[in-house]
Amino acid sequence: MRARVSWTLVLAVFLAFPPFQRERIEEMGFGEIFRMERMRVDPALTQALQSRWDAEAMAFAFPWGHMIPILEDVSWITGLRVYGNPVSGFTYPCYHALAERLLELPVERRSSLVPRVVLQESLGLYEAGKSARESEDEYLERLVRISRRELTSEPGAEADMDLHRFLVLFLGRLLFATRGDAVHCRFLPLLEELSEVGGYAWGAAFLVHQFDSLGASERQTSTSGFFPFLQVWAYLHLPALGKGDLTRPGLVPIAHRWDSRRDSRNLEDQLERLQEAIDSYPYLYSDEGQSWLVPARPYFDRSVWLHALNLVLPLHLFLSQRSLGLRQSAVEFPINNWEHRGKAVKSDATTDDGYLQAYALKYGLKVYKSARHQVDVAGEVATLRALLYSAVQDREAAQRQTAELRRELERVRSTGAGGASSSRAVGGSPSLLEAQLARAVLRAEEAQRHLEERGQRDQLQGQRDELQREIETTRGERDQLRIRAEVAEARVVEATKELAALRVQRSPGDQEEVTRLRAELLAQQAVAHSLQEIVTAIGRSHSRSRSGASARRGTGASVGQYLAGSSNRRRNEEEERCRRGEGSA
Repeated sequence: MRARVSWTLVLAVFLAFPPFQRERIEEMGFGEIFRMERMRVDPALTQALQSRWDAEAMAFAFPWGHMIPILEDVSWITGLRVYGNPVSGFTYPCYHALAERLLELPVERRSSLVPRVVLQESLGLYEAGKSARESEDEYLERLVRISRRELTSEPGAEADMDLHRFLVLFLGRLLFATRGDAVHCRFLPLLEELSEVGGYAWGAAFLVHQFDSLGASERQTSTSGFFPFLQVWAYLHLPALGKGDLTRPGLVPIAHRWDSRRDSRNLEDQLERLQEAIDSYPYLYSDEGQSWLVPARPYFDRSVWLHALNLVLPLHLFLSQRSLGLRQSAVEFPINNWEHRGKAVKSDATTDDGYLQAYALKYGLKVYKSARHQVDVAGEVATLRALLYSAVQDREAAQRQTAELRRELERVRSTGAGGASSSRAVGGSPSLLEAQLARAVLRAEEAQRHLEERGQRDQLQGQRDELQREIETTRGERDQLRIRAEVAEARVVEATKELAALRVQRSPGDQEEVTRLRAELLAQQAVAHSLQEIVTAIGRSHSRSRSGASARRGTGASVGQYLAGSSNRRRNEEEERCRRGEGSA
């Protein structure tokens, strides 16, 4: 179901509740959500932001640095409570018994999901579809009217059951929405005691749910959860995108003030324009008239673990650019538990250089998503080669300039007193000119030394790569020689077996053949021993000269030729012996 439709259904049930039920929801801290104007979903903006999310840093990686929504943004934009007990615990494989007791609805035993249609109908939403002739307001009024007929109007057990069903629908389909049609019962253990629901930090759990959904696939066109939060956050902190209209200034929470701007272009064109426009800095706003910020302030500007049942993620405030627009230093990330209210963050705007250098090294090729910022590897390589050629030319020019300055310095020193008057006529004393030339020589020598060091580094890198290739070649040759040695050993074993057979079946006329085979066996053993020594020597040394490599390749080739010739001779002699045996027979 679409997020905007879910919002309309939940809002209809809230408006259909009797006043005492709405007061209970207000006391839980959810009332500000239902006073917001229904906002249009902006899939292009959501997808553009999601493509900039870095799962490792748990923050947006923009060209100017990291940015993240924080607890302060949740409190200002939505009015949800970010203080109180953490929404922590476990998700169970089965909520069947608890759901039957609190909801009296069928629950799938394997997945612990409540069918959405069944849950809606239990709240009176039997005809939830919108007809083409209905406007949004008419659709909402009809849903409120049909839902009011089914809801209990007096306090009691039936009213508690209605509230339990509403909270499951609100949390599962709007605030912590997930992909799919069914509604999960994972929050039921926290909703069992309705008087304790308002004591949890639902705003912090909502933020960690946003972080988790942002780390999903970039192919998704929407995030899970309450979508207006991320859109309004972008309207405030990235005003250059031009995606929001400030239609109701002065209202609080801040989400009341904004509407999504219509865009008739297709999704691809919108996304391309947004990727080009993500280049502005944060937008400031005040906290006037927002009383819920007072108890929430101890949790602002702190690094802390955020809890949403068994999902616990860190709020990386130490490396992020926050609402004030101050970049943080590149420091370690200490963190404390929620109960200790985290650890305070000290922002220092004078230490941007270290942060930006570390950021550029890590994210330099990742932060640009638009078409004109695509990385051309071949072009980068050509650019580096051109820079290297330019550096060589600069070094040669610096060397020539240094030589000229040295000659000029020697000429000035040798002129003596006679050249002093001519120097004064030109407009300066010999000592001043000599000092200027000396400084110029020092600068030229320093530039030449810098260029030589850079050339030496490039040359050492090339030598290191060449040595690595030689090592790989040596390892391959060593493996080939090992295989040849194993083949030679197998031939020795075969010759030994033949010799043993001849000893058993030999006749007086075969003494010469036995002697020959024994000599050949000794030769094969000698060759195998020499090959084993070569393999051992290669294994002990990983670096050698090219001449040594060619010598070993020659040795391996000669050994292989000898083995092949020896095998052919033995095969010919065996055929000749078989022919003689057939003739005598």
